[in-house]
Amino acid sequence: MRKTLLGRTGMEVSVIGFGGIPIQRVSQEEATKIIIEARNKGINFIDTAQAYTISEQYIGNALKEAGRENFYIATKAMSYDYESMKAAIEKSLKTMGLDYIDLFQVHNVSKQEQLDLTLSENGALKALVEAKEKGLVKHIGITGHIREILMQAIEHDEFETIQFPFNPVESQGTELFTKSLEKGLGTIAMKPMAGGAFTKQKLSLKYIINSNLINVAIPGMDSIEQVVENASVGESSATLTEEEYEELNKEVEILGNDFCRRCGYCKPCPEGIDIPNVFLFEGYVTRYNLPEYGKSKYEALPVKATACVRCRKCERKCPYNLPIVNKLKHAVETFGNIK
Repeated sequence: MRKTLLGRTGMEVSVIGFGGIPIQRVSQEEATKIIIEARNKGINFIDTAQAYTISEQYIGNALKEAGRENFYIATKAMSYDYESMKAAIEKSLKTMGLDYIDLFQVHNVSKQEQLDLTLSENGALKALVEAKEKGLVKHIGITGHIREILMQAIEHDEFETIQFPFNPVESQGTELFTKSLEKGLGTIAMKPMAGGAFTKQKLSLKYIINSNLINVAIPGMDSIEQVVENASVGESSATLTEEEYEELNKEVEILGNDFCRRCGYCKPCPEGIDIPNVFLFEGYVTRYNLPEYGKSKYEALPVKATACVRCRKCERKCPYNLPIVNKLKHAVETFGNIK
């Protein structure tokens, strides 16, 4: 497995990491086998989150057999103030049974007020810096889906890594990753399969790790077969062939205009609908086969997609000309069909 430095963290990580969302679908026994196989294939970077239901617990238990010393563990929490982040760090340490976490990230910073609070005198960043001083957290990162928000965040030296979507159909993070690398930040590609929409899995990973923008890609895995397939991409230094580029381009064309890149240009919705997150959570149902998880995230939204009045202001702002109103209607049907 090829390895690279994750920015200025000093961590030498495998170019293919382990994404912790799908593992919540399997049993603890299967999860342990999967993580042991990841270790055997040279994967040494695991990314999870408190929001991924039992993912942290599964991973913590699996490390007892797979060996904590064989992995860099990254997790994250949607906690933006000092007290909640302090509690979140303690919770993750306890859940995973760890003495320290290699990378703790402020998770899904998607609004200006969330970033402002994170950076404030009583914000999450203060709690992370204190935890780092105590050795509970080794490095600090930030994640999100809104490029403009994270472009501001990377100006703060305390952040050592950035995590943002990147794959053949989502290149909106190119400038963000370029500037992050210039500043010495580690770059982590979330959604390397576009949330499951991109079917050419190995080609997508090959594209990402050959982009010169990404230190580690973190595809979600819930089977030994997926671990073997994904790891094989990181074992090769071959570049994409002309035929492979053609194959990728065909896949991009197939996805076409019916795919939300979560750029956020459709916001704000006059009715208060968080349009990108509605589609993100629907993807957990339709692509990740996590109906209960997807619906629980959707139900937590203060305004549901049923509030749409078909004003189409969002469609006029969408740079990809998505039929947002019809997609919101489809999302309502998707969540309504989950019993």
